Amino acid sequence: MKITDLLKKEAIDLNVKAKSKDELIQKAVALMIANGNIKDKDEYTKLVFEREKEGSTGIGEGIAIPHGKGECITKPGLAAMVIPDGADFESLDGKPVNLLFLIATPDNKENVHLDVLSRLSTLLMDEEFREKLINAKSKDEFLREIDKAEKEKIEKDEDEPKKGYELLGITGCPTGIAHTYMAAEALEQMGNELGHPIKVETQGQSGAKNILTDEEIKNAKAIIIAADINIDLSRFDGKRILRAKVADGIHKPEELIKRALNSEDLPIHHNSNDDNNYDNGQDEQGSSIAGNIYKHLMNGVTHMLPFVVGGGILIAIAFLLDDYSIDPSNFGMNTPVAAFFKTIGNFAFDFMLVILAGYIAMSIGDRPGLVVGIVGGAIAKAGTTFSSLSNSEEGLVSSGFLGALLAGFIGGYIIVFLKKAFSFMPKSLEGIKTILIFPVAGVLLMGIIMLLINPFVAAINTGLNNFLTNMSGTNKIILGAILAGMMSVDLGGPV
Repeated sequence: MKITDLLKKEAIDLNVKAKSKDELIQKAVALMIANGNIKDKDEYTKLVFEREKEGSTGIGEGIAIPHGKGECITKPGLAAMVIPDGADFESLDGKPVNLLFLIATPDNKENVHLDVLSRLSTLLMDEEFREKLINAKSKDEFLREIDKAEKEKIEKDEDEPKKGYELLGITGCPTGIAHTYMAAEALEQMGNELGHPIKVETQGQSGAKNILTDEEIKNAKAIIIAADINIDLSRFDGKRILRAKVADGIHKPEELIKRALNSEDLPIHHNSNDDNNYDNGQDEQGSSIAGNIYKHLMNGVTHMLPFVVGGGILIAIAFLLDDYSIDPSNFGMNTPVAAFFKTIGNFAFDFMLVILAGYIAMSIGDRPGLVVGIVGGAIAKAGTTFSSLSNSEEGLVSSGFLGALLAGFIGGYIIVFLKKAFSFMPKSLEGIKTILIFPVAGVLLMGIIMLLINPFVAAINTGLNNFLTNMSGTNKIILGAILAGMMSVDLGGPV
């Protein structure tokens, strides 16, 4: 499959004028509809705008590659626009956009089109190619330039040497469609310009491509990891690694390559059973405390959401199918069918807090943190306290989401503490730390801490719930304003 198989003349506009990012996207969607691959225009438009909330797809150098993936798309497609006068797209470099490609991908297992889209992303890193597209006089010329550049790219890839690289790299972004391949292309182009060819493995949505071989890793001077996702570093034991963001791979390839060539300043990665063998998507200088907290929190939320969605929808179906008049106090469980859906939904929902805590802790403390976080989340959910251990009749109050949140962070940093505390042990006993010391000591410390703080967190959690519940009376207008504000922030951002 080629780029021109996805891009038709009907979906190209070489003279677009727009005053805003929203207007550009709306016009691009209208072009995409001309491909005949969108079942629901509104749904697809929503997908594209939701993707923009995660971060602007205006990747700089006058390029924007917005995209949407969903069931409303029947087959992959492209739409292209040239904006001669430029338009603001909230791009990463702050420059106006002159060239925009909109991507539509179905939500299925057929990923052959992703290779085509990655090829397009890499071609757009060539300034001469971009200029030819922007200055094309007709749609036919626009397509010819793409076809010509694509053929040259394919031939070049087939002729690339397979070993002997001085530098190697890995790129990856959360969506795995555009930035992953653009960073790889930028690094490869700059490596050739500097006389130090670099082979870059891309970890995109269609899987790992251009995979680094053991022989190449063995002979490489250093490895550049330009990624915003977790990268397994276990195969790079003993190698010098430079960590950076995927945006740096796109915009600062020369700086990264020169730093990698001066590899004596880079840390050497060493594998161990308890040390973190996964890159966390940050550079070696680290990030802000707020940035770290956000990253760990999002790791927990990302793994928790499927349980919330799956369980929540099944519970909603139970209410939909049940007969409220039979027993209002047992609504959702009055009929066998409703009871089935609600029971299964409750099972999924019950995992929400433990999964949140477990994966926050894992993000901080790697695999040993998972069990400690899960146990902490379970204690938070149950609301167990020291006094309740000796008094089985005491009513337990769950510390809920707040308790699970704290349990995740506490669990992760318990493991960080234990790693430092037992760092004196010889390497021959590394396995004992992971299998015995960290789980036992970690779970014990987590239990003690959670039993101590549960009453206080439960009181805060209960107080918040009661505050919102009581507002449904005389303060219902304020409650409505709060809910509306929360929803508007969720849908449209803080502004």
